[in-house]
Amino acid sequence: MRYKGAIDLVTEMDVAAEKLILAAIAASYPDHAVLAEESGAHEGSSGYKWVVDPLDGTTNYAHGLPIYCVSIGLELDGKPILGVIYAPNLGELFCAEVGGGATLNGKPIQVSQTTQVGKSVLVTGFPYDVGIKSSNLAHFTKFIHKAQAVRRLGSAAIDMAWVAAGRFDGFWEPRLAPWDLCAGSVIVAEAGGIITGYDGGPFSIYGREVLATNGRVHKEMADILAEAP
Repeated sequence: MRYKGAIDLVTEMDVAAEKLILAAIAASYPDHAVLAEESGAHEGSSGYKWVVDPLDGTTNYAHGLPIYCVSIGLELDGKPILGVIYAPNLGELFCAEVGGGATLNGKPIQVSQTTQVGKSVLVTGFPYDVGIKSSNLAHFTKFIHKAQAVRRLGSAAIDMAWVAAGRFDGFWEPRLAPWDLCAGSVIVAEAGGIITGYDGGPFSIYGREVLATNGRVHKEMADILAEAP
């Protein structure tokens, strides 16, 4: 185990899992590009790009907490079209393809029906340098006072998958990376949810901020995000 930053862990499993995933992609799709958390960008000659987080929730994994996953998304010409999130310790495989719906262990899933933030269970996360101004603390405080409950699991990919499955009603988080967002964005959308930037504008996995909800509390959450400093 080593550190990328003061508290940003990289385990042997991160590296080993990424090598296996990249080898499988190269064997089946040698002309596809890859963007992977640990090894960075690998060029390709087609319009396809795999976006890979080999172990999302590394800190949880390193401490024996069972909330972590592998997250693999696929872009075509810059647009996410496929997402797979596998949480091995939970035995849960989330899959989605644009136009094909979203599934959990092969069974269709849908977002929740909750219509008010005050009745919602929300989830968020924090960047590793949590002490800086844009750390999410102000927004977290706002939502604690307005929502039924707010949780922090430590895996953005699982957060989005659980919004898609209706376990959470909404998720927001700043300063994420493309590999945190690609697969989950497809799964949320295909489960009937909405995913945008904080301001409700168009979503990009390269945009760093995400608001993903069941759609019914989306505007209210966006308004609250606009209120907080």
